[in-house]
Amino acid sequence: MRMLLLGAMIGGLTAGSAWAAPRTYAVPDPTAQLRPPKADSLTPGYEAAQANCQTCHSLDYIATQPPGRGKAFWDAEVSKMIKAYHAPIEQADAGAIAAYLADTY
Repeated sequence: MRMLLLGAMIGGLTAGSAWAAPRTYAVPDPTAQLRPPKADSLTPGYEAAQANCQTCHSLDYIATQPPGRGKAFWDAEVSKMIKAYHAPIEQADAGAIAAYLADTY
């Protein structure tokens, strides 16, 4: 009897989830934009950041970082995005993005 009851419970749980409709939701409008590169900056990372960063997250994540963190910080952040979160960023773009962020933020 216990096995029959357990089988019915498992069957009911899996059947209910198989028929569930996918959830949809509206993504909020962006609230931040990347700062333009400094006039004297030679870093091409602005375009690379535009093309890559907001693919996975809001630009608020960049804009809310404490200012003046430097190149080592931004190198580590971009590397984390690639290694930990599997961001599809080319290595050449990764260096350019980190240089732009270090120079601008």
